[in-house]
Amino acid sequence: MRVLIVEDDERLAEIFRDFIGELGYQPTVVGSAEAALEALASARPDTILLDIRLPGMSGVEFLSLPSVRDSEVPVVVISGIATEVEARACLQLGALDFIRKPVTLERLGQVLAYLKPFAMARQQPSQRPVERRPVPRATVKLGVRITASKATLDGTCIELSSTGMKVRVSRRLRPGQAVKLEFAPPDGGPLIDVLSLVVRVDPEGAAFWFLDLLSHDATRLNTFVDRLQR
Repeated sequence: MRVLIVEDDERLAEIFRDFIGELGYQPTVVGSAEAALEALASARPDTILLDIRLPGMSGVEFLSLPSVRDSEVPVVVISGIATEVEARACLQLGALDFIRKPVTLERLGQVLAYLKPFAMARQQPSQRPVERRPVPRATVKLGVRITASKATLDGTCIELSSTGMKVRVSRRLRPGQAVKLEFAPPDGGPLIDVLSLVVRVDPEGAAFWFLDLLSHDATRLNTFVDRLQR
């Protein structure tokens, strides 16, 4: 996985670079958003770690550029001095997460582990992805709201597990695309809101893998799916 680190603190950038390299990923370091734009085309990163306060163009301005948004490269913002307004702006502009400094290397490793499937799906979109389902999916018919690149559409979940779902949807989605799914299993519980990855698209629909499902929601889905399979 190719990781673009956009960080003007040379010491911190070096720490990130060495740690990411030790994890087996391919880091590229730049010190400004302007340099990141060039690297977006030349280095073709699979994910971006972005600081907010940069010399010249800010991280928020970088995220708002059409070329950055159209690339659909997952971006995680890491900043220690951003305001709440800036943090919300980053998420509204499509950043997958906002992490405040100081960030531990353990936390950084967890973030990259979450992002690795994006890279796999983007690099090999036509190949069948590695099977990720530890439990079978149950057949259901469940309404799902999908938010992708600030566009919202409705679909119908036809298969569900605690790790993902398959959805019939009218709009064509691409493997490697990050979306937000909102759905309410008919168990009387609250709405589930989960960041997800499109891992496969076929004539029957799009298969999603849940990225940040909370543990209690995973338990809830396991219980619901188990009941359906009896």
